[in-house]
Amino acid sequence: PSLPPLSPSSPLPRLSPPASQFSRPSLTAGMAAEDEAELSLLECRVCFERYGLGGQRRPRNLPCGHVLCRGCVEALGGSERRRLECPFCRRACGSAETSDCLPLLQLLELLEVLGPAGGSVPSALGRSGGGAAGPVPAGLGLRLSLGGWGSLVNPTGVAACRRSGRLAVAHDGKKRIHVFGPSGFCLQRFGERGDAGNDIKYPLDVTVTLDGHVVVTDVGDRSVKAFDFEGRGVLAVQEGFCLPWGLDATPESEIILTDSEAGALYRLTADFKKGKLKKCQMIQSQLVSPRGIAVSHTSGAIVVIEHLKAQGLNYSSTRVKIFSAEMDLIGQMDSFGLNLVFPSKIYSTAVAFDKEDRVIVTDVCSQAVICLGKPEEFPIFNRLISHGLSYPVGLTYMANNSLVVLDGGDHSIKIYSST
Repeated sequence: PSLPPLSPSSPLPRLSPPASQFSRPSLTAGMAAEDEAELSLLECRVCFERYGLGGQRRPRNLPCGHVLCRGCVEALGGSERRRLECPFCRRACGSAETSDCLPLLQLLELLEVLGPAGGSVPSALGRSGGGAAGPVPAGLGLRLSLGGWGSLVNPTGVAACRRSGRLAVAHDGKKRIHVFGPSGFCLQRFGERGDAGNDIKYPLDVTVTLDGHVVVTDVGDRSVKAFDFEGRGVLAVQEGFCLPWGLDATPESEIILTDSEAGALYRLTADFKKGKLKKCQMIQSQLVSPRGIAVSHTSGAIVVIEHLKAQGLNYSSTRVKIFSAEMDLIGQMDSFGLNLVFPSKIYSTAVAFDKEDRVIVTDVCSQAVICLGKPEEFPIFNRLISHGLSYPVGLTYMANNSLVVLDGGDHSIKIYSST
């Protein structure tokens, strides 16, 4: 539909926001429901133009959680681009307070990966138009679901404290870090956007050390920041990182960090109680856009997810690479190789080790969590969860071996345990 030019004074209709930008339609609703879901997901709800990976159509989050394209954000902000009002909930904000909508950008990226044959939302999310998805395998059931739209906004990272059972989640809300107790209650929120030492501009991942510190990668100022569970900032590390992305803590409370743009892994050693960095050492280089990472608390092995670039007519894919504690390469397999062995293409966004030292990954193509086996037997193929996920972007294990999945599709944390 044709819309009049937007300006700060233009009256805008009061629209009821969707329960989630990623609301999953019923599988029995037919093609009409799928078309409606695709419209909701991939088109700006103001100008009705399809989102894109760059330029004016790039999806942007408002602080209230609603998503508009960059062009509409700029139009609503007027010529000076200082203040704008959300057309859905009327909350005012500054243009500088908006940020990229990571789940939408990752979905658009995935649609490009799948190419013309799979370039729609239902196929990208692994849905068929007809039958229902398979059940959760026996022995693993959903115990608890936390968060949801409004409580969490486009979450990107989750981590568990092995001693206390608390969960830390990084997301794009007003306070960037939420800490949940073992029973599911939110115990603490901290990390507002800003320039102070305790502020977090744009978090990508989070981990929790054994001594009880929450460590976050902040791509907004290319730093790694550490907090106690009360939200007090204890350390900020800026060591010339290009794009710090994923991180995990070792049993010694060291931090293993990926730098996606530099193609490197770093080991950070610090006294978090004293707020002192002891050492920042590059331990691996010449990786291709490393993002997700996990450290085995049993063997010290490190598993990394690389995001490979598209070349020619080939579409980009992911590669799972496993190193020993001494950083010797144990094994690796990319999406193409896994597709030769297993029945589906795997595009991984997160990785973890379970208590048996098996490599567990998310697969956004089939909306599943998959076990790839121990490093010495890698890869095997065993679906742990194949139903009930929309867009799994984070993984961690709790001390009781409950599996925690961060679902960016419905902005929630899902906790699975043995039944």
